[in-house]
Amino acid sequence: MRTLELTLHEALEICKTLANEHRMEMVRILTEGPQNVNEIAERMKLPFSTAAVNIKKLEDAGIISTEIVPGRGTQKVNSKKYDRIIINLTEREKEQEHVVEIELPIGEFVNCEVQPTCGLLSEEGILLVQDDPRSFYEPDRKKAQLLWFRSGYVEYHFPNRIPYGTQVEELEFSLELCSEAPYHKPDWPSDITCWVNGQEIGTWTSPGDFGGERGFLTPSWWGTNNTQYGLLKNWKINSEGSYVDGLSISGIKIGDLGLLDKPFISLRLGIKQNAQNVGGMNLFGKKFGNYEQDLLMKIKYVPKGHR
Repeated sequence: MRTLELTLHEALEICKTLANEHRMEMVRILTEGPQNVNEIAERMKLPFSTAAVNIKKLEDAGIISTEIVPGRGTQKVNSKKYDRIIINLTEREKEQEHVVEIELPIGEFVNCEVQPTCGLLSEEGILLVQDDPRSFYEPDRKKAQLLWFRSGYVEYHFPNRIPYGTQVEELEFSLELCSEAPYHKPDWPSDITCWVNGQEIGTWTSPGDFGGERGFLTPSWWGTNNTQYGLLKNWKINSEGSYVDGLSISGIKIGDLGLLDKPFISLRLGIKQNAQNVGGMNLFGKKFGNYEQDLLMKIKYVPKGHR
């Protein structure tokens, strides 16, 4: 059972979102299984626009998730993220959560090995030479807001700010990405693998490369016939294993990563040569796509002996 535990302060927005008969009914419908907006609107006898607005509010509050999947054309399919929400009516004794958050621009990779098609875009235009892997080694790569490659990897080193004398409970990476096809193609699966500190955490299969309609943040000069946006994915490692968006992907645990052994935390993203779906990768910065963020790392920790 997937549970979300909240303090009173954290629960405020979710309570506002659920204080609506339509949205409560939508959550109940999604308990039966994933549905697209058309199906939900039909079942509730609502106009599509009304259903879409309410689905967006549930998504923004983190109650449901939306995936773009192929099948009868491209579909946005909605799923319930949690089976239970717990609100703590008594605040813990000033026992605030100990969290380190670091955001790293996508052009700040320290190592790479990419194969064409490949390229980089800044907010203003195309960077360097497209389909030439040498461009990924030029200083201007740091301006990148969108990068892509057909196969290979990019590797980032986040500064290690875990306080000494503490124990890490959870490590999470949040990023927007998708497959890489010529121009764009919604039915284009790609097996994208994540490594942390050299350990293979697991693989997520992107359903496609998304274009045709402009991403919320994508500049107007970048034509809609090209890749426009990706999906926001959350890779999480804790004491029980590794997950993507709450779904188990491997048995690698937080203790397997040797997080205090180096002055940095390594994140590598790429396509393995022997992957079943070698469909490339697009990675989005905060000024491209649908989500205003770069690579975000979050570390939750507690003082040793404090559980």
